[in-house]
Amino acid sequence: MAPQVIRLPDGQTFTVTPVFAGLGFKSHELNTHHNAFPVGWTVVLNTESDDGSDDDTEKQDVESRENGVALDGKAKRQIHSFAKPTLQGDNLFISSIANPSSSEFKPAASPTRQIAMMLWITLYWYFHQPEPAPQVPAQAAAKTPQAAKPRGEWRINIKRDGVLRGRNLIPKLERMGLITSGSSAVGTSLDDNGEDWSDMFVSRRMFWQLPGRLFLFSLQPNKAGANYDSVPGSPIGSRPNSPLPMEPPSPFHKTFQRHSPHSSLNRIDHDLPGGPTPTSMVNPPSFPIGPFFSSSHLPTYYPPAPLQYIFTNNIRHPMRPKPPRMGEVFYTRFVPSVNQYLSFRVASISPNPVPYLGPVGPKPPEQSHLSTMNDAALLEMWMKKPRVSAFWGEYDEQFLTKSLNQANSFPVIGQWDGVPFGYFEIYWVKEDILGQHLGSDAADWDRGLHVFIGEEWARGRVPIWLTGLVHWCLTSDYRTMSICLEPRVDNARFLQGLEFTGFSREKQISFPHKQSWLVRLRREQWEGPAL
Repeated sequence: MAPQVIRLPDGQTFTVTPVFAGLGFKSHELNTHHNAFPVGWTVVLNTESDDGSDDDTEKQDVESRENGVALDGKAKRQIHSFAKPTLQGDNLFISSIANPSSSEFKPAASPTRQIAMMLWITLYWYFHQPEPAPQVPAQAAAKTPQAAKPRGEWRINIKRDGVLRGRNLIPKLERMGLITSGSSAVGTSLDDNGEDWSDMFVSRRMFWQLPGRLFLFSLQPNKAGANYDSVPGSPIGSRPNSPLPMEPPSPFHKTFQRHSPHSSLNRIDHDLPGGPTPTSMVNPPSFPIGPFFSSSHLPTYYPPAPLQYIFTNNIRHPMRPKPPRMGEVFYTRFVPSVNQYLSFRVASISPNPVPYLGPVGPKPPEQSHLSTMNDAALLEMWMKKPRVSAFWGEYDEQFLTKSLNQANSFPVIGQWDGVPFGYFEIYWVKEDILGQHLGSDAADWDRGLHVFIGEEWARGRVPIWLTGLVHWCLTSDYRTMSICLEPRVDNARFLQGLEFTGFSREKQISFPHKQSWLVRLRREQWEGPAL
């Protein structure tokens, strides 16, 4: 296997290279100096399969081995070097860790969290590999045509070995939700080294439903003056209102106008995430700022608030959490098939363009002039196009203001490497007009989407940005069980794209202003975002 470069959602970059019995993960950001042992970690990755060898000395032995069963009734297994992913036969554990020098970075506050992050990044790489054939090699289906064979979940087995042999480490990873146990019983083992904790795995379906913000964080530089500000999410600690060193410049370095009249120009607020989006700095930092950015160097995931109910138009529904702030980027992910970062941010009524400070791909983005337009100008330009106005109507100067003041939805701008390409609305179905038509078929936490693509050059990527929106909806709240859209019945091209992405047509609905198809994607049917 040739070395691979993997780009994480927070902008960190790792080189993955084959090593003896597995793979090595080397951090680009933490290897600021030449080290005998590059900062990163190694994993043992192998493939386990049935042993189909024959033994001619005894007919019974031959028949047993041909069925993949030994004389003692147990399946005989054989370990191979990893070549490509298999459906359920791959085994993984972290074998060694090389931390940066303590003179450069402080040790992680929680070693368990650091190991969990390394395992998450390893799994992120693994589930970007080519998907194996989904058919399960069952003896009962030996004569069944390949297309009709039973299908199974793509998953990888996590072994309690190497670094993962740490006391209570496997149970902690299981409680984090990062790995799953094949047994839900308490068990009788007094420790975690027995059979009760031996059947651990991660499936692709469950991995892509894990919020990355629960696991990704950065190490804190140990010297306040050293040039480590290029680490994603790792600004150098400084006094309030003091400037940050901003050299050398990076692809993110631009000069922008103030986005909020009350935010400081020359610093990153220390209450991020949750504070005003730092889009107003004269000298933006050289590291990307997005949903993973944390001035405290901690994961940025927050659990949903406790459940409370209110009424809207005589409909009882949960009290909704406040959406991200105007201009805030709430989703980023590198898409290998297009070699760019997909991001979503909340639209803004600022008269100035909203700068993008998040990660970008290896090539300079095209159509960058769109980044110099404010959101109102973008929407006016897009909605004047006949292709868009045919479904969305004419542009209204109050369109964006009204959208930002909606209680059950918020407006979104989609971006490729920070360049705007389309407009979306994410809404709660229950109290929406769609929920009134669905009645009991609308669950409390179901989400809905309204979409249009404004740029011609960005068309043809429906599966990528659509599954990106679904990805955010399903990871932002575990209680969301389905995603709904209601495109007009004559929008044949978009309906075809929805079905290709996994949405199902359920029924037609007669709204006052249009006849629509209800299309829905349920959580249990979703396997992951398009790569």
